[in-house]
Amino acid sequence: MRVTIADVAREAGVSKTTVSRVVNAKDEVDGSTAARVREVIAQLGYVPSSGAVGLARGSSRTVAMLVPSLTWPWMGEVLQGVVDTVEAADYGLLLFTCNRGAESVRRFTDQVSARAFDGLLVVEPENTLDHLTALHRGGLPIVLIDDRGHHPEFPSVVTTNREGGASAARHLLAAGRTRPLVITGPQHFGCVRDRLDGFRTVLPTDLVVHGDFTERSGRLAVEQLLASGADFDSVFAHNDISAAGVLRALRAAGRSVPDDVAVVGFDDIPMAEHTEPPLTTVRQPTRRMGETAARLLLSHLGGTPVPEAPVVLPTELVVRHSAP
Repeated sequence: MRVTIADVAREAGVSKTTVSRVVNAKDEVDGSTAARVREVIAQLGYVPSSGAVGLARGSSRTVAMLVPSLTWPWMGEVLQGVVDTVEAADYGLLLFTCNRGAESVRRFTDQVSARAFDGLLVVEPENTLDHLTALHRGGLPIVLIDDRGHHPEFPSVVTTNREGGASAARHLLAAGRTRPLVITGPQHFGCVRDRLDGFRTVLPTDLVVHGDFTERSGRLAVEQLLASGADFDSVFAHNDISAAGVLRALRAAGRSVPDDVAVVGFDDIPMAEHTEPPLTTVRQPTRRMGETAARLLLSHLGGTPVPEAPVVLPTELVVRHSAP
């Protein structure tokens, strides 16, 4: 059930007018009362409707973006797509990260309660989907970028992970590769399961190592399998960073890429063009995902209904020298 301004007023022992003044940053409320109201707002998870706030003080013409970290390899491209779209519409952007875990989430929630922005774009930090869903139910417009298979009840922009995995397999199979090794990302990510399932529909394999998207996990997987005598003629790594680790381990072992082992990554981050050899990879349209999500959110703030189904953008196989 949605928390109302009356609920906040009753819990804080003040009038609805006082709550409204606090929400809209009016100066008429004394400091201790305002602090008590803000504390109750945070405790109850109250989110004023954008319409009510707009009537009271006008739109802030600011949107926020919540991300796990700025160190993710493809985050810069997503963010650039968002910035280009938001600035073109004459909106401002607030950026929040979850580098400090629960403390970061609390600070973000304080800004939600203060209505510092009109809507939210999210690349979901770990274990925050329930909290985000509650904010959405409370009236905060949200668009999720890359739902990782979670399928939230609010709008999202996703890519074709299953087809991306299948395209990697088709390319390797067409090149005569029949003994693939797959190095995945974290198993609890839906995108990881989709990439693996898509690959296996075309090129079945039981030689699968579950990694964590790091260079180290790609390198160690190859080192350990070579040491065990495993026989593979190709590698599909679930991101370009782990694929770089694969290339490093193969080179150290004296294996030629692509003659002995072909390698395919996923993402097409800028680094992929500069590995040795340059990396064949499945391109995620990360900048377009940011642009599309921002357009959806801005359209929603302008009164246009958002689609109930996820907006799906296609992946694309980019062929370079690691798997020609």
